[in-house]
Amino acid sequence: MQVILIQDVNNLGGANELVTVKNGYGRNYLIPKKIAVEASPSNLKQLQEKLKHQAKKEAKLLAELNSVIAVLKDGALKIGAKTGTSGKIFGSVTSVQIARAIKEQKGYEIDRRRITIAEDIKELGAYKATIDFGNGNETEVEFEVIGE
Repeated sequence: MQVILIQDVNNLGGANELVTVKNGYGRNYLIPKKIAVEASPSNLKQLQEKLKHQAKKEAKLLAELNSVIAVLKDGALKIGAKTGTSGKIFGSVTSVQIARAIKEQKGYEIDRRRITIAEDIKELGAYKATIDFGNGNETEVEFEVIGE
C-alpha cells in the first residue's frame, strides 16, 4: 500500500514523501493517527502542488539568502574592544559581539548561535568567522578588532 506521509516518521520517511508500507500498518496505524493519507490520485495531485509551491518558496529564500551573503562579504566589520597598554583586549570577542556588529553595520539580524569563531580572539587584528545559514549554505565574514 502506498501512503503519503503528513509528518516525519522514524525509519520510514519525511513529511510529504510517498512511501510503500504494509496494508495493516497503513490502515490500522498511520491513517487513523493522521500520520499519513492514502495515495489516491487526488492526494497525489495535492502532493505535487504542495511540492511545487515549496520549491518556489525555497528558491525565493535562496535568492534572499544570496543577497544577504553578498552584503556580508562586502566589507570587513569593525568590532571595538577595550584594550590594555600591551594591545591585548580585556576578555575576548564572542559571537554575540559579532552578531551585534552585523546588525549595526550591515542591517541584518543573525542569530549568534549560527556564528562560529575558529579561534579565541584576545588581541587586536583581522579575523574570520563562519555563519551557517542551514541547508549547506554558509559564508565567511571578515571582521577587524580595533581598540576603543
